[in-house]
Amino acid sequence: MPKRYTIREVPDAGGKIDYEKALNPRQAEAVLHGEGPLLVVAGAGTGKTRTLIYRVARLVELGHSPASVLLLTFTRRASEEMLRRAALLLDRRCEKVSGGTFHAFANTLLRRYAGAAGFGGNFTILDRADSADLIGLVRQEVHGGHKTVRFPKKETLADLFSRAANREEEIATAVEKEAPHFLYCLDDILRIARLYEETKRERNLMDYDDLLLRLAALLRESESIRRAVSETYRHVLVDEYQD
Repeated sequence: MPKRYTIREVPDAGGKIDYEKALNPRQAEAVLHGEGPLLVVAGAGTGKTRTLIYRVARLVELGHSPASVLLLTFTRRASEEMLRRAALLLDRRCEKVSGGTFHAFANTLLRRYAGAAGFGGNFTILDRADSADLIGLVRQEVHGGHKTVRFPKKETLADLFSRAANREEEIATAVEKEAPHFLYCLDDILRIARLYEETKRERNLMDYDDLLLRLAALLRESESIRRAVSETYRHVLVDEYQD
């Protein structure tokens, strides 16, 4: 006896979630936003995270590939929880959305394009303590450990270098703002900073600031990499932008 098949029309996925019922008018406006950038500015407890969760579900519901959606959050746990909640709203496709922190995202791309940044793809990431220790070794080479002269500790230098990097300002400016009492030894501080950068490159090392700054530089300077990344991630959602 031949098999019989019944073909049923698949219902429109657009009716799965009643966004206007689940969200307040401003949240729904953001979730249902069409193409192009959108900045949501709101105070604590107003539902920004909830809005992003529904936005993830909305994009997947519209048929966008989960792999083309990127969700950047302040912590990995936050990303996992948001995607889990989006999956509960819609289905498990939402769990396949690319999610993580800025540093994790930068790490992933830099592994792929490390050569363009002048590093090997197997580079080692320095945490804050490792970074300070390496600065300490360079500090010893430059300063020599002279106890008769007041000189910034390795942790102080690490903090100054990081502040300058994140503010995109000269190290001399950071010293003048944050530690003017060390201006008398600015030349040595600048030498330590230069040797620290050279040592990282020689040993195939990156600190946390490097992950963000080197990826940003690659995206600015390489049209081919910028195009490849933009073609992969068509929708980028950012939580806790101020952090």
